[in-house]
Amino acid sequence: MPVTETDAEQLTALESAFVMTDSMYAVDGDAHERLESRDVAVHDHTDEGFWAQSVAEFGLGLTIDALRKIPQKHAGMIESHAPWDLEKLDNEVPGANGHQFADDPAFTNGTVAGTRVRIAGVGNIGSTYADAVDSLGADVAAYDPYADEPCFHRSGADRVHSLEALVEDAEVFAPTVPLTDATEGLITAEHVHALPEGCVVVLITRAGVIDMEAVRERVLDDEIALAADVWDEEPLPLDDPLLDRHNVVHTPHIAGRTRDANESWAKRLDAHFRATE
Repeated sequence: MPVTETDAEQLTALESAFVMTDSMYAVDGDAHERLESRDVAVHDHTDEGFWAQSVAEFGLGLTIDALRKIPQKHAGMIESHAPWDLEKLDNEVPGANGHQFADDPAFTNGTVAGTRVRIAGVGNIGSTYADAVDSLGADVAAYDPYADEPCFHRSGADRVHSLEALVEDAEVFAPTVPLTDATEGLITAEHVHALPEGCVVVLITRAGVIDMEAVRERVLDDEIALAADVWDEEPLPLDDPLLDRHNVVHTPHIAGRTRDANESWAKRLDAHFRATE
């Protein structure tokens, strides 16, 4: 709830507080000032590490979904038998029907193992995602001019020193930086057009970090695939051409909000107050 000047005057015994904006990403400056003027310790709890595991795991799920086109196959099975290779079902061995090759060779497909995964940003989310795909055997490289060397070692990613070098051989490309003034449009149209044909772009932080017009152009031209939880317009219009495409896996910006992420946020906030006891 908002903290007004009247509220602050009523909280006569208050010694320590946490205040935030409606978006949860910044301290409410006015409330902060009112409380500090009364010698109340105001805690800043804007670190997004609390949901890194949730977002990174979701990103891994989207990656595998895109490599194997799991959502498209699920939807197709509901409507018809077209996803089944009926010729392969004619088998004398009971239940031995898993012979059909169903991956799309026009795009990166198959296992995460052996796939060139390229990541922009090895912060909380990026390093966790990098560690996950590395543990599955991917060839992982990352770019982050603000991270020190141990960040790359912990994530299992080789360090690349420019975005141009990062995108040139990507089979899966995941920009995982948060959206700030410094990162808005970080992945330019030139970077998007430099991605190899068939590349899968995974978006799990904010769409504003990448040139979405360039992404749309290449996706609609069947040059790259997209696995996205975040969009340049939310909610995504129902007539958006990115919907219902064979080379797009999509979810409605839900990667970060899990019970576990919310509990982690609360525990971190609790730790702030306990540290001052």
